[in-house]
Amino acid sequence: MGAGGISIWQLLIILLIVVLLFGTKRLKGIGSDLGNAIKGFRSAMSETEKAEQDADPKSLEQTGEKRVADGDVAKPSQTKAPEKSA
Repeated sequence: MGAGGISIWQLLIILLIVVLLFGTKRLKGIGSDLGNAIKGFRSAMSETEKAEQDADPKSLEQTGEKRVADGDVAKPSQTKAPEKSA
C-alpha cells in the first residue's frame, strides 16, 4: 500500500494519464516555472531578513518610533486618553 491507501500501480496509471494529457514538454515547463517561483520566493525572503538585520534599532529609539508587525515604522500617537476622575 502506498500513501493514503493508493497502490504504486494506481499512481503509475495516474502519472501516465497526466503525461498523455499534458505532454512531457508542457510538464517540464510547468516544473521549471514552479522551481523559478520557489527560488524567487526564497531570495525575496532572504533579502527581507537581511534588511531587518541591517536596520539600526537605536535610530528608531532616538526618534521615538517603533517597528510594527509588517516591518513598517509607526510614529507614537500624540493624543493622550482622557483621565477618569473618581
